[in-house]
Amino acid sequence: MARVLAVDDERDVLSLIALTLELDGHEVMKASDGMQGLQLARKELPDLIVLDVMMPKMDGLTTLRQLREDSSTRDVPVLLLSAKAQSLDIEVGMKAGAVGYMTKPFDPEDLSKEVARIIGG
Repeated sequence: MARVLAVDDERDVLSLIALTLELDGHEVMKASDGMQGLQLARKELPDLIVLDVMMPKMDGLTTLRQLREDSSTRDVPVLLLSAKAQSLDIEVGMKAGAVGYMTKPFDPEDLSKEVARIIGG
């Protein structure tokens, strides 16, 4: 299965993402803010990043833009996960380089399906 980096500042959400994906057989690394996520992504080069949008220190859109500017992480698919559910928010996320956008609260089964779609499983 895939190596997935989950980045979210809410501990319960991060645990739910990790548990959901681990039950699907994925290896999950966790980061609690955008800066930590960016560092881990550059070091570990995951197959997929599940990235929260609203976080302290560095928000998800800034993190996504920096991932896209770095040649080592440019092609890593990013699934945005956010409480921001307006169509403009989704459009901004997709234009920043995300391959998918899910809104919170999310159904773990939907997350599993979206991850499988992105990684081709």
